[in-house]
Amino acid sequence: MSLPEKFVERVCRDMGAEQGEALCHSLLADMPTSIRLNPRKPFAQPEGESVPWNKYGRYLAVRPSFTLDVGFNAGTYYVQEAGSQFVGHILEGMDIEGARLLDMCAAPGGKTTLYSTLVGEQGLVVANEIVRNRAAILADNVRKWGVGNVVVTNNEPRHIAAFENWFDIVAVDAPCSGEGMFRKDEQAREEWSEGNVKMCAARQAEILDEAWKCLRDGGLLIYSTCTFNHDENEGTIRALAERVEGEIEPAEEIHCPEDWGIVCGREGVWQTFRFYPHRTKSEGFFAAVARKTATGARRLTPKPRRKIINDVGGKRKEELSRWVMNPSQMRFAEVADTCYGYYSAVYEDVKHLAESLSVIYSGVAMGRIFGTTLKPEAALAFFAELNRDAVAKAELSKEEALQYLRKQEVAVERFKEGMNLVECEGCALGFAKRIDNRCNNLFLNSLRILMNDK
Repeated sequence: MSLPEKFVERVCRDMGAEQGEALCHSLLADMPTSIRLNPRKPFAQPEGESVPWNKYGRYLAVRPSFTLDVGFNAGTYYVQEAGSQFVGHILEGMDIEGARLLDMCAAPGGKTTLYSTLVGEQGLVVANEIVRNRAAILADNVRKWGVGNVVVTNNEPRHIAAFENWFDIVAVDAPCSGEGMFRKDEQAREEWSEGNVKMCAARQAEILDEAWKCLRDGGLLIYSTCTFNHDENEGTIRALAERVEGEIEPAEEIHCPEDWGIVCGREGVWQTFRFYPHRTKSEGFFAAVARKTATGARRLTPKPRRKIINDVGGKRKEELSRWVMNPSQMRFAEVADTCYGYYSAVYEDVKHLAESLSVIYSGVAMGRIFGTTLKPEAALAFFAELNRDAVAKAELSKEEALQYLRKQEVAVERFKEGMNLVECEGCALGFAKRIDNRCNNLFLNSLRILMNDK
């Protein structure tokens, strides 16, 4: 493996020969494996050394086969690079429970799932991804994480910006040249060029302008990339501060112990954080944070384009209520033929978003009701607030669970007649329905383990 020649020249020039060579050497070395635990699902979670800046982060001594791990498939943890977990530390000392948070460039979902944990059941995360197939992957990871307080959208940033001064926190993990991922991603090395760096910086400026419109007075803006160069990092945030002069101010000081190895700095009103692989146990990462000055601007929302979410009541509401632990804290609605559950605190906001933007997933998909009986969707099994006593349970061995996750046949006698919640090692994996001597595997197709996975 080799690094782009122009990249090596630049880092040695910018950082000095000794530090530049140390960085390049680290990008040719083995990389650490890190995960982030799901505190709402304390089952079958790997053990490891703690990531210092995130209490749920862990370094694993050996990289396992995540695809074949029951806990991974059940959403008990997320495989996330340690540096990118730092955004949780940025928010740690702030009271953000109940906040509205926009993750503008959200796929595949590492930061989205982290944010959903932090804002809690009273809060709402809007996770946007412009590329449709990446948005579908994001939605699957949100389903699996199972907190139930996320709306996944597939929109241009300018469409999201119609929710003006609406979000308490806006996070932009901007598409970038990916220099920090060189030892992890061969494609990033092959596609890197000085021209691509300039192109990324221009795109980042456009996204930040729209993100700024979404942020309320006094709100927090978090900007991040996985690259090293100044054009996409300090240059981009400096330019935004110049464009919104007088409307931006420093955020609260964020403390980082020296032994973490993070290079902390200032770029005008911004506090900045740089992760270099030769200094920190992480891939390359950059983050910056600032606040929007309170100017008295009004919160604006677009006029809904259509009505697609309809309340569910009566016997159907009773049926949905028995499937969740705290039904009094939830609202139930129907979109087309599928019923969804939402936390009451954010229900009206979700409706407004769904009726104004392109929403591909929200809340928790519960399933379809036939008569007065729910046929549950796989997503409901992942929901942290699932009432597991609502249905019969089938406890499978690890080998049987992997058969189920591949959508293969599992011995029918392992299931009771009718609907079953499939469990393994304390993890809920999905549903299966036994009808006499056959059993329908209801696991989500998009999450199934492919036959050639090992």
